[in-house]
Amino acid sequence: AFASAQEAPTHTKDSLDTVKENVKAGKAVIVDVREPNETEAGRLKGAILLPQSKLKVETELAELVKKLPKDKIIYTHCRAGGRALTCGDILKKQGFDVRPLKPGYQELITAGFEKAP
Repeated sequence: AFASAQEAPTHTKDSLDTVKENVKAGKAVIVDVREPNETEAGRLKGAILLPQSKLKVETELAELVKKLPKDKIIYTHCRAGGRALTCGDILKKQGFDVRPLKPGYQELITAGFEKAP
């Protein structure tokens, strides 16, 4: 049997209302891991943009994580939930409290998250 200490990454159980409250209260930040060509079409207000393509490059990663608060919850989101997990895992290994979101950008906007001006 193959036992692994690394549990498979899973999407957060936090409801979107909880996510909104945590962000509003300053306890959490949203990290958009989509690529620049995707974020140009629209992004969430206050989201920190950390494209997956950069997070996967170790030299870039070291610089990128400096933008993130160690004492806050990090909610990662992408377009459909997949990259949020991959990137969540990368950031978790850097010591962050990461909670990947299953809903993608469009679903978050529909759920009432503010769009960046």
